[in-house]
Amino acid sequence: MSRPLIGVTAYLEAARWGDWVKEAVLSPASYARAVEKAGGAPVLLPPLGPGGAGAYVRGLSGVILADGGELDPTLYGAAREDRAGAPQPHRDRFELALARAAVRSGLPLLAVGRGMHVLNVAQGGDLIPWLPDVVGHDRHATPGTHLVQIGLSSGLGRVLGDRVEVTAPHRQAIRRLGTGLLAVAWADDQIVEGVELQGHRFCLGVQWHPERTGDNRLVEALLEAARP
Repeated sequence: MSRPLIGVTAYLEAARWGDWVKEAVLSPASYARAVEKAGGAPVLLPPLGPGGAGAYVRGLSGVILADGGELDPTLYGAAREDRAGAPQPHRDRFELALARAAVRSGLPLLAVGRGMHVLNVAQGGDLIPWLPDVVGHDRHATPGTHLVQIGLSSGLGRVLGDRVEVTAPHRQAIRRLGTGLLAVAWADDQIVEGVELQGHRFCLGVQWHPERTGDNRLVEALLEAARP
């Protein structure tokens, strides 16, 4: 049986190897390893332009919108946040187009960290541009673990149960949900940490990093949905 092709979004950055410094397509190896372990074939998707999103979707069995730097707040009508990293407009535009194309086509999609924010904005929602200002603490930005409560009747709950311990450092968060998205997981201060798209065969977003742990159930669920 052939392995389903799973696209993984990636950075386009300058990288050094040997005496060379060249623009390169980069992705943490943990995504590729998680896809391979679940029975898929990972394919890196360089953010070369939004016009290629439809072609990717037609050739893939599923997509992972990977984590990365903060989404540019001007894309959802907020002021640019100086405390965030420099905007990456090429990646933002490409991933928004990819998310919309995947939703339109019904392609199985798992959105991780920044990827969940991309999915929400692609569906017309918005974000909290700098979360510590709203919740009054910086616990969400720390690399430690915390418990997330999950709605048991949700697709996410059917995969993971009603709670999971996660690592989810982030300084942006969902404020207003995009069209068709449901909040299905929350931190103890009620910040949304998981969403799913109603009526889609598999479209989940999580704030945490399933690819960094030994628990590969979410990636396995993506692959199950991606198989014919």
